[in-house]
Amino acid sequence: MSKSGQGARDLSADKARALALFPVSRETQDRLDRFVETLLRWQDKLNLIGNSTIGEIWTRHVADSLQLLPLAPQARTWVDLGSGGGFPGMVIACGLAEEAETRVHLVESNGKKAAFLREAASVTGAPAVVHAMRAEKFGESCAEPVDAVTARALAPLKTLCDQAFPFISRGAIGLFPKGQDVDAELTEAAKYWRLKASKVPSKTSPEGSIVLIRDLEAR
Repeated sequence: MSKSGQGARDLSADKARALALFPVSRETQDRLDRFVETLLRWQDKLNLIGNSTIGEIWTRHVADSLQLLPLAPQARTWVDLGSGGGFPGMVIACGLAEEAETRVHLVESNGKKAAFLREAASVTGAPAVVHAMRAEKFGESCAEPVDAVTARALAPLKTLCDQAFPFISRGAIGLFPKGQDVDAELTEAAKYWRLKASKVPSKTSPEGSIVLIRDLEAR
């Protein structure tokens, strides 16, 4: 049995725990099911998530991504930098699929991961658009108004501020899940940026939090 097959055998209980934390509609659940199935098919040839987390994919990854949605309830256009395995961007797109005029830009410079994201978007029917380019290039080229920008497990907060500045400077909110080193990252980012930031405790990780950034100005 493949590594992903071994990890996938007990996913029903993990899925139930995740959806108890963040209930979704039947249509959204169906999309998320198709997304997870697609990711597990690709996992054996492309390391999209840590193999040790496959058995907890719903709580460790899907629920961790779903918790961003209520933090920006009016956001309809999202940018997810370094989308990789689709967290949080594809999950957000699945969650917004029933809403009118929504779009999630998935920015991923790795060509193979971008190919996975395109298939995931096609299979789920979620309003996701994949851009196979670096975050900096997308920031320079995107003229569309953006409501929220996010990135998960991509880079330190200072670097995320560099990459997200084109969007936050035009009114987007930044939503960045972080771990136990969040305060040190905020201190480092503040050396280079004047930022209005707040922390929301993670509902999926006791030591985690989501950093919300609303204003950003270079020092």
